[in-house]
Parts: sequence; C-alpha cells; structure tokens
Amino acid sequence: MIAKSLFGRTKHKSSRIIFGGYALSNVTQKEANDVLEVLLEYGINHIDTAPMYGKSEKLIGSWMTNHREDFFIATKTRSRSYKGAKKNLSDSLEALNVEYIDLWQMHGLTNPQGWEKAMGPGGTLEAFIEAREEGLVRFLGVTAHGGKSAIMHNQSLKRFDFDSVMLPYNFSQMQEIKYKESFQELINLCHQRNIAFQTIKSIARRPWESESKTHNTYFYQPLENKDAIEKAIHWALGLQNSFVITAGDITLLPIILEAAKQFSECPSDAEMQSLVDQFQIKNIFSY
Repeated sequence: MIAKSLFGRTKHKSSRIIFGGYALSNVTQKEANDVLEVLLEYGINHIDTAPMYGKSEKLIGSWMTNHREDFFIATKTRSRSYKGAKKNLSDSLEALNVEYIDLWQMHGLTNPQGWEKAMGPGGTLEAFIEAREEGLVRFLGVTAHGGKSAIMHNQSLKRFDFDSVMLPYNFSQMQEIKYKESFQELINLCHQRNIAFQTIKSIARRPWESESKTHNTYFYQPLENKDAIEKAIHWALGLQNSFVITAGDITLLPIILEAAKQFSECPSDAEMQSLVDQFQIKNIFSY
C-alpha cells in the first residue's frame, strides 16, 4: 500500500499519491471502473478532479454510491465570479453524486487580472467562504500552472488562509533559480501554517510542441520509461509533507502507483541530472 500522511490541517490521512481525475476525461465507464479497482488496490483515498476534466466528475460520481467514505473528494472552479463559482459547485455536487465536497479549489489562478476579480467584491472567494459556512464544502484551496505559480500562491495566502495549494514540481523545473526561490518561500509558509502542499507535473518530459499527442497529458509529453518514471516519482515524493497528483493518462497510472509503492528515498541530484540528460528533459513552463 502507498503511504499516507495528514493532509495539512484537515485531519484527513491522505495517500501521498492523489489520483488526478483528468485521466478520466475521455474514458468509458468500464475503463473508469477498472481505474477504481486499481486505486482501491493501492490504497489511494484522495481524488482530485474538476468540471473542465471532460466526463471525470460524472464517472467518479458513479463510484460514490458505494465508495463515498473511501475517498476525500477535491474539485475546482475556474470561474472568477461569485455567481459562476456557485453554479459550478452546484453542478459538481450533482455530477459527483455527493452532498458535500471535501476540498474546493480555485482552478489555475495565475492570471493577475483573474486573481483580482476572484479575490475582490463579487468574486470567487465570497462564494468559497459562503459554501464552507453552508457545509457544502469542508476545505478551500488554490491551484496554479506555470512558472509564476509559487508567486501567485504566496500572494493568495496573504489575501486568505487557504487550506491547500497545488503547483508544478519536478527536478527540471526546480533548476530555475527564480522558481526555486518563490517555491521555497511558499513551502516554508505552508509548513508554518500547516497548509497541505500538492504537486503536479512530476513526470513531465518536455512540451508537446508540434508532436502528435500520444498520451492524455494536456501540457506535456510524459516520461514513458518505467525506471525514469520511478525516479521522477521518488524525487517528487522526496519533498516532505507533500502530495503528488498522478498524471492525466490511465495507461501510466499503474506505473506511477507501483513506483510510489516502492518509494523509500529520494534520488540524488546527480541521478536526476543523468535522467535529464538521458531523456532530454526540458522545462514545460518558463519563469
């Protein structure tokens, strides 16, 4: 079984690998049910999804009749307005077939103009606070993509005491000095406040660019080699008090879960640099 750890201040012991629901964006119900069996086999008890992930919420909702108590459920809203966020929440509750969401997150909050709207009067934050007061959600978080993710999260945490953050983390990305500095500032703050720290893009190899997409990973071409994936996952899990979201492709899921199951120590920087050289790994986001 994959190790579990307290998910920040929530008092929930989440598996250190969180299932990324984007992997269900365009699969059949049969394929989704097969994924459920794999998750249960490895002891995964935390699912992250979003309305933008195709059929993901509805497929996960089909599991909830018999498995609501088995999973901590997180979803998101990309709306930056009170009204839009409330509508998203209502739709998510129905699609997921649940009475409440464990963690509701602002999706991809990296644009400064969008941030101002979401955090201002009539914005998403007002809907978040109200939904928590109504018992429709238990905890509140914020997610981001791109090289400015840590900077934006630091800004968000100055505005509101969110329960979780999510952002990119892999060896190649952390060689960007400015990203590393803002990332370190963020993780220090999260540790001080006991804010759950989630990472994404752990097995990113390079941007897709002009290549045909062979995997259901939106932003990047993933690593495919088993040993390479294992090193990348182990390196990500080496970040203490953090959780790794799985890549958005069901064919890679068993490899990722098996790698996490075998985790004992973080590879050295020299090992990771060798991996970068061997597989020609490139940053998928610039700072």
